[in-house]
Amino acid sequence: MKLSPDAIRTLLTSVFPSEFIDDCARECGVVERDRDMDIRMLVWTLAVGFAVGGETRSIADYRRAYNAATNQSIAPSSFYARFTENLHNLLTELLEHALDEVAVPHHVSPAFDRFKDVIAADATIFRLQQHLSEFEASHDDASGVMLYLVHNVTEQSVISGEITDETTHESTLFETGSWLRGRLFLLDLGFFKYRRFALIDENDGLFVSRLKESANPLITAAPRTLRGNSIDIEGSQVFDIVGDLHRQYIDVDVVVEFDRREYDDQQSTDTKQFRVVGVLNPDTDEHHLYMTNLPREEFSASQIATLYRARWEVELLFRELKSRYALEEFDTSKEHIVKIQITAALLTLVVSRAILRVLADHAEERGEDVSFPTERWATTFRSYAQLILMELADLYGFPPPNIPELLYQEAKQPSPGRNTLLEEVCRDLTASAA
Repeated sequence: MKLSPDAIRTLLTSVFPSEFIDDCARECGVVERDRDMDIRMLVWTLAVGFAVGGETRSIADYRRAYNAATNQSIAPSSFYARFTENLHNLLTELLEHALDEVAVPHHVSPAFDRFKDVIAADATIFRLQQHLSEFEASHDDASGVMLYLVHNVTEQSVISGEITDETTHESTLFETGSWLRGRLFLLDLGFFKYRRFALIDENDGLFVSRLKESANPLITAAPRTLRGNSIDIEGSQVFDIVGDLHRQYIDVDVVVEFDRREYDDQQSTDTKQFRVVGVLNPDTDEHHLYMTNLPREEFSASQIATLYRARWEVELLFRELKSRYALEEFDTSKEHIVKIQITAALLTLVVSRAILRVLADHAEERGEDVSFPTERWATTFRSYAQLILMELADLYGFPPPNIPELLYQEAKQPSPGRNTLLEEVCRDLTASAA
């Protein structure tokens, strides 16, 4: 049983129906449609055509992708004029809509089914080639954009994202509240904060974090299931005694003290009890230590360390953006174009994951045990992105591209008075001979 040729474009147009794009465009003040450009195809060019191109990512790349798909020859100035703050607002609205629509079925250990979602939050920095005051960097005369993502590990989708400057600390963007309920959060040391852990716990969420050495919590109990205690560790601080423990696993209860949020100019302190587990690294003879509120009766120290490894998925996501979609450096002097580029990249992720969902569902229907590594998938998607864009153009009634005419219009010198090097040499030779 083969996939239907219409499966992908049917899926994509259900994620972003034409009427929905048009309505959002009107609400955001973007020109809905004119005789030069179709806003629906402009959106799809940014969402799919972002993957098309070489090692750079520029508005010229988008324009060529749009022209090739629609059999048009939009002038550079006309195309560039569409890249406004209103266009960024439109893309942001479409992204927020799509984040709730796309998820890839996961086929992982049943242990993940214990949680509503498994979440990894993290951020990455993109350098700007030009200095933009809106994106301050950590050092002078530079600019840096930080992209913060909340990534659903098991469904391979992005829950939310935020674009800010490099000086913003990613941990300040982590929101607490009722949405934490039932979710497991895998956090690196940049998010290590006792009050944050307490809020996750109090909102019925779960977490695993690497243990920060400067924290050094107090051990209150060591379960009897741990054998081989050669020293009394209760009442000691973790890092004071961990070097003297040579067992493969450590699993202890600890108490932490932290400041509550200030209220009516009053600052109060509180305490919480969590677990600290450790797994011995045989290569270094040192323990990897984690703090968590996962129950001991359900998750062993070994399982907690294994779960934490899934946090690397968000690092792979950032690597996909940078290495597969060339989202690394921006050569622009406009803040909103930087944001358009990053939002388009996130839309590309959503669209590619939507297509991946079709493939995963198809494999399940055929009873095949098939996996789709994310970086391999990104490479495949990028290779076929222009064909997908042309499929969508066909759906909207655009004619097949006149390739010779497109090549002619794109390759010719845009400034009639400018000569090539050989033409200049010939001109100068003629002038000198006279």
